[in-house]
Amino acid sequence: MTTDAEIEALKERITSLRTEHHDLDAVISRMEESRIFEDDQLHRLKKKKLLLKDQIVSLERKLDGSPASLTGARPVY
Repeated sequence: MTTDAEIEALKERITSLRTEHHDLDAVISRMEESRIFEDDQLHRLKKKKLLLKDQIVSLERKLDGSPASLTGARPVY
């Protein structure tokens, strides 16, 4: 059974990961718009963004009643 403190810690971690995911998305968008980037660099950033999304989904599944745990679907960020 998950304690209230553990639930709160999961929520805080999810919030932090969502912020990082959003910030990374903005960086990727700016890079693509400017067209000044290395393909390898952009690929690494996109891969990191996907890993962040996977971490978010995994943590959400640990929380009771989360949309991801109920449907098995990945939320859109």
